[in-house]
Amino acid sequence: MRHASGKRATTPRTIAILALPGVQMLDVAGPLDVFAEANVQSGQKAYVPRVVATAEGPIVSSSGLRLLSDEIIGFDRPAVFDTLLIAGAPHLGDVPADPRIIDWLRTNAPKSRRFGSVCSGAMLLAATGLVDGRRITTHWAVAEHLAQAFPEVRIEVDALHARDGPVRTAAGVTAGLDLALALVEEDLGHDIAKKVASQLVMFFKRPGGQLQFSRRGEANPVGRSALQEIQRWVIANPGIDTSLAALAARAGLSPRHLARLFRQEIGMTPTAWVENVRIDTARRMLEAGERPKQTAAACGFGDIDTFRRAFQRRTGVTPAEYRRRYERVSSD
Repeated sequence: MRHASGKRATTPRTIAILALPGVQMLDVAGPLDVFAEANVQSGQKAYVPRVVATAEGPIVSSSGLRLLSDEIIGFDRPAVFDTLLIAGAPHLGDVPADPRIIDWLRTNAPKSRRFGSVCSGAMLLAATGLVDGRRITTHWAVAEHLAQAFPEVRIEVDALHARDGPVRTAAGVTAGLDLALALVEEDLGHDIAKKVASQLVMFFKRPGGQLQFSRRGEANPVGRSALQEIQRWVIANPGIDTSLAALAARAGLSPRHLARLFRQEIGMTPTAWVENVRIDTARRMLEAGERPKQTAAACGFGDIDTFRRAFQRRTGVTPAEYRRRYERVSSD
């Protein structure tokens, strides 16, 4: 069947977003706006958005705004959607999940063509066991908690969104828009998705991953006191000689023994840890307006090209691009 415009009609896809009390409003509204715009740009009702709740009454979001649901799930009734996403909420990683919700998801999510989560909604998704052995992503701030609680799940910490079989997950908040746009591209094609991105003034493919926004990676001394002393020294002096030999000499240990301690107690080599410190310092300097060349020298990188490669490997963007994002608005 075709519309008068010649476009092939599609069967409307029901997009359900499960919103629990305390939900992050943008985890719901962002993706739904993308799907609504896809209807406009495709000239047809390609999507039927549904906000799904677990109880009657308005859903109070984390910001205090109230959201009315389209449907209340019945814990004893099956439900089938084309796509089912679990919206995140700031508290989801801190409180035990309602077993009834987990059971409902475990039973009903696999009936959907696609299912997944936005932001910390991955905590509920992982609790179902449906993503054991699969690649998912979540907000960088809860990734470590999720990995510890559900070691069978493979977490892509830097991904803005991830796809593995029928599972679709987004890193957090605005990344829900990136995920929704990717779903539109899957369903309606490249051209429609590009039009949606243009209309919503968003990246069609956002550069870099979510670690460019992360603050969890900033170094804090850990491990035994001798290691912590070295770490404090490097954090305070990122531009000095931090070769393995120099670090070992300061600690009074052999390079081999120091490297073994770092791997055992910090989980990485001294070289990798030092690079993390330098990149974190560089990020703060760039955010404050320092230029990449001066930043590279202050952070101990031998030259600007080495700095650029290391920074882009860690954040997914160049130092110059990162600096531009934090430029101050002129008060003139």
